[in-house]
Amino acid sequence: MIRVAVTGAAGRMGRTLIQAIHEADDLTLGAAFERPGSSLLGADAGELAGVGRLGVAVGDDPAAAALHFDTIIDFTIPEATVALARVCAERGKRLVIGTTGIDEAGLGHIRAAADKVAVLMAPNMSVGVNLTFKLAELAARVLGDGADVEIIEAHHRHKIDAPSGTALRLGEVVAGALGRSLDQDGVFARQGRTGERPAGAIGFATVRAGDIVGEHTVLFAGGGERIEITHRAESRMNFAQGALRAVRFLAGQPQGLFDMQDVLGFGGGLG
Repeated sequence: MIRVAVTGAAGRMGRTLIQAIHEADDLTLGAAFERPGSSLLGADAGELAGVGRLGVAVGDDPAAAALHFDTIIDFTIPEATVALARVCAERGKRLVIGTTGIDEAGLGHIRAAADKVAVLMAPNMSVGVNLTFKLAELAARVLGDGADVEIIEAHHRHKIDAPSGTALRLGEVVAGALGRSLDQDGVFARQGRTGERPAGAIGFATVRAGDIVGEHTVLFAGGGERIEITHRAESRMNFAQGALRAVRFLAGQPQGLFDMQDVLGFGGGLG
């Protein structure tokens, strides 16, 4: 049995992860955490997730509870994720990161942690989304510079970063396949008299509304035709199941930085 810890245990993703771990035959919930000062500290994590009492009280200090888990899953905020990476490196714990919006300095700390322990970081844990990355790469290679590329994404009103990490990864995949740089060719805002579309641009459009779990479309528009590759998430459980696949994959890795492409055997990951 792999002992798994979950951060943000009282959030929507945290509760879904706890449910998925509880239903897995080869995993067990070893610890659960919330931010310091949360009113839910001390609550039973299973009761929060709606799966019944599990005897795991929600805490606020992963370092102090490190003896109770082998791998920790983190879908929180960049600052908390970077701090957690340091804890995992010091305590020899594996780390699965679903947090997005981490800056270059934070990524440096995560890479440093991966020199000591196994870390998997992906903007989206869904198997379907990671297949979408491969399909977008294939389409970009086949269509080349003959199609304009636009990436449209939609999420719930509570998401705090834009474009989503998944949309940015789609842009990176397409740019790489076309021999371009997203830093140079990404267009993230349009307003007023923008002029004609620049050749080679990769455009982004963002929607934040209601309780949309997650939708991503890569549009390739050429003369007289267009191709759209779309993934729609109907439930957070698919992200949770992908995260559990990542946990199982890391169990066989002593150290290194990986992503879901590695888990699915596509190659071209972060390691």
